[in-house]
Amino acid sequence: MNRFVARAFAQASDDKALERLTDGLGPGPFALVMLFMSPDADLPRIARTAEHILPAHRVVGCTTAGEISGIGYDEGSIVAIGFPSTHFAADTLLMEDLTRLDARNLAEAFLQMRQRLALQRHDLPEELAILLVDGLSVKEDELASALATGLGSIPLVGGSAGDGTRFRETFVLHGSRLLRNAAVLSAIRSTCPVRVFNIDNLTPTERCMVVTEAEPDKRIVRRLNAEPAGMEYARLLGKDPARLDTFTFAAHPLAVRVGARHHVRAIQRMLPTGELVFFSAIDEGVILTITEPRDLASHLASELTRLREPAEPAAVLAFDCILRRIESQEKQMTAQVSALLRQNGVIGFSTYGEQIGPMHVNQTMTGIAFYPPGTTTDGIGA
Repeated sequence: MNRFVARAFAQASDDKALERLTDGLGPGPFALVMLFMSPDADLPRIARTAEHILPAHRVVGCTTAGEISGIGYDEGSIVAIGFPSTHFAADTLLMEDLTRLDARNLAEAFLQMRQRLALQRHDLPEELAILLVDGLSVKEDELASALATGLGSIPLVGGSAGDGTRFRETFVLHGSRLLRNAAVLSAIRSTCPVRVFNIDNLTPTERCMVVTEAEPDKRIVRRLNAEPAGMEYARLLGKDPARLDTFTFAAHPLAVRVGARHHVRAIQRMLPTGELVFFSAIDEGVILTITEPRDLASHLASELTRLREPAEPAAVLAFDCILRRIESQEKQMTAQVSALLRQNGVIGFSTYGEQIGPMHVNQTMTGIAFYPPGTTTDGIGA
């Protein structure tokens, strides 16, 4: 077991999964344990018993669109990451009904939680926040923006809970409660220096389109360039609209320019009516650019190498968009990508979207690297 950050893995179908995770994590105690759970796990049982079995002050988690375990990309498993009380302190904030989001009160509650934790553990110099949110709530953009006021200069990363490729129901876990339309924010202080990362392997092209009709609250685009959305997207790709599928969307994502950088607005699926459903915020008047992917495996290898400079991370927690996993599968790169994740100690889950600071993004790998206490901070930072 890594003595700074613990991790453990179990099969979701195992009746003794929680017991095996407890054995794998070690005796603790832990300030916080996070569980990333296959939607095929016995979720009600986990919710009932996790707090009583795991040696943790707090337990949070969510369902996944696939896990990143000790073997790399995984399916049908549960991933646990434990933050030992010797090096970490944590507090959590549950947001139960995202349809009634009060941005001002939420920002104040976040700031108060941070201040309370700082007073209790001022001996822990590093600070960060991790957000887990219902991936079908359609509230991630609003939530990330609301938290920004209470964020200050600390890093925030996170992921949207998944349901495999079914897109039916996603859950977050807070203690013994399993919830939909909810989010859990964990504030953490630590002796471990941290480094946030947000990477994608996409290059913008010259092919653009304008959203001319949309239903923003449902993330639905009806028309692009005043034409039916699916047909216009297919036309610019030179493809048959009837043959658009998840891999097409993963291989040719759309992006919007914010400042000097393009941020993906990934397509989740096409409705039978030809309208496009997106993973993140979309609105009329937005200019979308078609992007093309670079080699995912070689790009990932390069970025993970950067995380080892100037020191080897003690752990890497990653929130990896489901579309990257789909691209890996379709291009027969799963084994290669899994090997890179395994060799670099990356754990986490495949998401329906990623959070980085005040933004909700898609088709990225976003996460945080933890370095051993005392590691020089030169070169480490967001």
